Amino acid sequence: MASKLWEKSTDVDKRVENYTVGLDREMDLYLASDDVLGSMAHIIMLESIGLLTAEELERLLAGLREIYNDAVEGRFVIEPDVEDVHSQVELLLTRRLGDIGKKIHSGRSRNDQVLVDLRLFCRRQIELLTARISRLFHALIECSNRYRDVIIPGYTHLQVAMPSSFGLWFGAYAESLVDDLTLLQAAYRITNRNPLGSAAGYGSSFPLDRELTTCLLGFDSPAYNVVYAQMGRGKTERVIASAIASVAATVGKLAFDACMFNSQNFGFIKLPDNYTTGSSIMPHKKNPDVFEITRAKCNRLQALPVEITMITGNLPSGYFRDYQLIKESFLPVFDEIGDILDMVTEMVEKIEVNTSLADDERYKYMYSVEEVNRRVLSGTPFRDAYKQVGLEIEAGEFKPCREINHVHAGSIGNLCNDKIESLFESALSSFDFARSHDAIERLLDRAGKLNGGKK
Repeated sequence: MASKLWEKSTDVDKRVENYTVGLDREMDLYLASDDVLGSMAHIIMLESIGLLTAEELERLLAGLREIYNDAVEGRFVIEPDVEDVHSQVELLLTRRLGDIGKKIHSGRSRNDQVLVDLRLFCRRQIELLTARISRLFHALIECSNRYRDVIIPGYTHLQVAMPSSFGLWFGAYAESLVDDLTLLQAAYRITNRNPLGSAAGYGSSFPLDRELTTCLLGFDSPAYNVVYAQMGRGKTERVIASAIASVAATVGKLAFDACMFNSQNFGFIKLPDNYTTGSSIMPHKKNPDVFEITRAKCNRLQALPVEITMITGNLPSGYFRDYQLIKESFLPVFDEIGDILDMVTEMVEKIEVNTSLADDERYKYMYSVEEVNRRVLSGTPFRDAYKQVGLEIEAGEFKPCREINHVHAGSIGNLCNDKIESLFESALSSFDFARSHDAIERLLDRAGKLNGGKK
C-alpha cells in the first residue's frame, strides 16, 4: 500500500480519510498533465540551485515525460490508496527510479502544487473557451449581416415598441460577447501568474529561483508575495467563474429570446425540425428543448461565483481544506460552457428567420415613433406631434408609413458590425497565448529528448 506524503506513524481512520478526500481523486484527473509540467519546471530549478545533480535531473525529466504522455493519452490513473495526483506522480517516479523520486518535493508543498496545477489547467481551458466564443461571435455577425434589412418588432415591457431588425438582434449578442471576452481576458491575466515556490504559503529556506520556474512555465510573472500566492486559491477560480458567468448570461438571454421568438404567437424564427423534440400527446409540437436546456444551464453557471464566494468568503489568510470543495463544481465547468457554446453556435447557423414581419398588421403601431419623428422634421414641436399621433391611435385612424431611415451609429441602418468585429479581434489578440505555448513546448521538448525522443 502506498504511503501518504505526510504520513508518519499514525493511521488515519478510514472513514475520516474517505470523508476528507471526497471526490479529489476524480477531480485531480483533470490536473494530471499540468501537475507533471509543474514538476518538470520545479526539478529543473532544483538542479540549478544544487539540490539535484544533472544526472538525477535527466532521469527525473525522462520519467516525468512518460507520466505526461500517459496523462494526455488517458492512461493515467490515481490508485485507490493514493490520496491525490501529486502523491500518484511522486509514487510512480519512486517506483521507476528509486529514491531520487523522493527528491522532487524539496522546496514545495502540495498547496503550491495544486495552485500551479489549477493555473496551468485554467490557462489552457481559457484558450479553448476563447476559440469557442470566437466561433459563436462570427456566426452571430454573419447572421447579422445576412439579415440586416429584415425588420422585426422591438419590445419594451414585452409590449411592441419600435422597429428593430434581425441585424440588430444578432449583432447585439455579438457585441455582448466582446465585453464577455474582455472580462475573460482580465481573468486570464490574473490566472497567468506563477504561485510555485510559495510552498505552504510562507516560502522556503531553500534559495528557490521563482523567476526561472515562471519562465519555464510561460507565466507572465510570479505571484510575488508568498502569502498572497496562497490567497489566490479560491480567488482565481471565482474570477474565472465570474467571467464564465458573464458569457453564460449573454447566451442564456439569447436562448430565452430564441424560445420566445420560436413560439407560434411570435413566429419570428423557425428551428430545424431535427433540432427540436415532440410531445407524447400533442402531435403538432416542436419544442425548443436545446434552447430551454441552454437557458437552465446558463442560469446554473451564473450561480457558480456565488457558490465559490460562500465557500471561501469567511476564511482568513492561509490554506484550509475548504478549498478542496471548489474543484468539484469548478473543474467541470469548462466542459459545460464549451458544450453550450458549441450547441448554440450550431443552432444559430441553422436558424430560419421570418422575412415578412414588417407587413403584419399586429405590429403597425411600432411605426408610431417614426411618424412622430417625421412630423418633428417637418416643423411640428415634438410634444404636439406626439399628442397628434397618440390621438390618431386612440381613434383607430393611425396609418403607418413603413419607411425607416435610421442612420446613426449602431442603428438599423448603420449596424457598425465592422467596428464590433474590430473590438472583438483586439480583445482576442490581447491574450498572447503563443508565449505560454512556446514555453511549454520547450519544456516538453527538453524532457522528450531525455526520454529517448518520445513525444
